[in-house]
Amino acid sequence: MRALKTEGERLVKSKTTIVQGETIAAIATAIVPQQGSVGIVRLSGATAVAIAQQLFQTTGQWESHRILYGYVIHPDNQQTVDEALLLLMQSPRSYTREDVVEFHCHGGIMAVQQVLQLCIAQGARLAEPGEFTLRAFLNGRLDLTQAEGIADLVGAQSPQAAQAALAGIRGRLTDVIRHCRSRCLDVLAEVEARIDFADDLPPLDETDVGQQLASILAEIGQVLATAHQGELLRAGLKVAIIGQPNVGKSSLLNAWSRCDRAIVTALPGTTRDVVESQLVVGGIPIQVLDTAGIRDAADQVEQLGIKRSQTAAQDADLVLLTVDSTVGWTQTEAALYTEIQHKPHIVVINKMDLGTVAKLPAIHGPIVHTAAAQGEGIDTLENAILSAVQAGHLQAANTDLAINQRQAATLTRAHRSLKQVQATIEAALPLDFWTIDLRDAIRALGEVTGEEMTESMLDEIFSRFCIGK
Repeated sequence: MRALKTEGERLVKSKTTIVQGETIAAIATAIVPQQGSVGIVRLSGATAVAIAQQLFQTTGQWESHRILYGYVIHPDNQQTVDEALLLLMQSPRSYTREDVVEFHCHGGIMAVQQVLQLCIAQGARLAEPGEFTLRAFLNGRLDLTQAEGIADLVGAQSPQAAQAALAGIRGRLTDVIRHCRSRCLDVLAEVEARIDFADDLPPLDETDVGQQLASILAEIGQVLATAHQGELLRAGLKVAIIGQPNVGKSSLLNAWSRCDRAIVTALPGTTRDVVESQLVVGGIPIQVLDTAGIRDAADQVEQLGIKRSQTAAQDADLVLLTVDSTVGWTQTEAALYTEIQHKPHIVVINKMDLGTVAKLPAIHGPIVHTAAAQGEGIDTLENAILSAVQAGHLQAANTDLAINQRQAATLTRAHRSLKQVQATIEAALPLDFWTIDLRDAIRALGEVTGEEMTESMLDEIFSRFCIGK
């Protein structure tokens, strides 16, 4: 097969050469004043150990993958900065495959900030966002899907999101994509062999090639089908509770979140702004928005709250139209329903504990009965939400694989290119035409794992990481 040199291979060599010899440092833990018992300062690079030996005083032996106890000492005035532990991980048995040193200091701000500044004063530079993981990628410790899995794990908002991220770190997606890419390379080799040695080889079996392409397309299609699931696990679902004043929206939020997030009174119009609560339902992160009651209001502040409520309803993924069971369906509910009926919604008939249920018109869509003040009907509401999610093909049950938007866009390009190869075969075009789209599909699949990439793509991906990771 003709040489298929990847941009990724050239970029890895180039960027690895640039970073060789540079030692980076960063605070690797979240630092909150007066909170947290431990703060970690991480070093990675050729001089990491030398810098640590300048700053850390210990009676222990400096051995890889051993924890040392001692003191961080200012090299100029010999003043003790902190009592700390030091962890040494020498290349290649480290996260970055470089020499890595971690100072485990007391938590808070001052200790870790002082240790970081001392490391920089000894020749390290402050790490860029995601630079430790970038070095792990450039040094072959991780591929791009695994690196993105690490970012997803750090930002996971539910156990299912964490499991999906761990599957990415373990190479579940990598295995599938590399298998598809390898099969595409095999097809390309067969085609190019017929182009270069047409007189020495038997004719290409177009039926077999077509079957291989169909199989690869099916495999890519299965991965693409997880894109909605991945987005749901990462970003969660935005749910807006709307309705007239005093129908029990705030009581519903409080009962659902099991805390008094919203003020509840008998006075209509108590909620003047959107109140948010973060929940997890069936493994899906949910942002619940309790909105101001929608009605004609003369109060300017209440008008502003109502406008924000209407905006929240329009932006939400799912709307809960709440109705007072003792009042029933009025012209206001009819008007609200007209606005939201074309997007995912659930009608919540609240205050069922009061014993009176007004007549309701025929409503297309799920209806749930609750008594929010008594905490009743919440389980039924959650089941209805999960059903609505599944009806929208956003189910989050299978966490073995869940691709992100970048991966989905790249795989869509690979899928489109392979479909174009099929069209080329059906049109009986020369073999040279086959290779154009085959190569594009191979490049796209390589971009998913990082075998094909550009520097701007790397910068975009790793800029989303926190400093220190």
